[in-house]
Amino acid sequence: MDGRRWRIASQAAEHRTLIYHKPEGEVTTRSDPEGRRTVFERLPRLRHGRWIAVGRLDINTAGLLVLTTDGELANRMMHPSGQVDREYLCRIRGAVDEAQVRQLLEGVRLDDGPARFTDVVAGEVTGGHSWYTVALMEGRYREVRRLWEAVGAQVARLKRVRFGPVFLPARVKSGQYEELTPADHRILREDVGLASSSVELVAEEITNSSE
Repeated sequence: MDGRRWRIASQAAEHRTLIYHKPEGEVTTRSDPEGRRTVFERLPRLRHGRWIAVGRLDINTAGLLVLTTDGELANRMMHPSGQVDREYLCRIRGAVDEAQVRQLLEGVRLDDGPARFTDVVAGEVTGGHSWYTVALMEGRYREVRRLWEAVGAQVARLKRVRFGPVFLPARVKSGQYEELTPADHRILREDVGLASSSVELVAEEITNSSE
C-alpha cells in the first residue's frame, strides 16, 4: 500500500434526459446487423455515460422516445410497478364498432398473457380510416398492434404521443430531439417516486488539511 487513506463520499449525479421524435424506419438499438438506421445515430454525443432508451418502439412505429443517462429513472419508468402509462395515436383501416372498443377495454388474451387498453378515445374518420387515441400501462412487444388485431382490426399507422407525464410537442419534428431541463428531469424522477436527484459514490483521498 502507498500509505494514502481514502473515504467514500456521496454527491449528486448529473444526468441528462431528452425526447426524440422517432420516424418510421429507424430501430431502437445501438447497432443493427441489417444496417438500418438507429435512433442513437441522431443523438448528441456524451462525455460520460450513455443514452438509455426508455422503452422501445418497433421499426414501423413513430413518435415519442424518451432517452436518459439516468439508469434508475429508466428502470422505474419501464417497470410495471412504476404505473407509467403510454398513449398512442392509431390509424385503423375501416370502421371500428362499439363491441370491439368494449372488448379492448375489458381485455383480450394475447400469446403472452391478458392485455387491455386503459382508455380508448375515438377521433375522426377520414378516407376509409378511423383514428383512435389509446392508452395502456405496459410496453410489451407490438402490444398496441396485437390488441387491435385481437379484435379483428388492423393498424395502418401508429405513433406514440405520450409516455407518462412526457408529451411529444408539435415543435419537435420527425427526426429531431429536444433536451429536458435539469428541473424537468427532477420532476420526472419525483413523478415515478424517486428522489429528485440520484446519488453516486466517489472515493476521496484524506489529506492532513481535511482531517
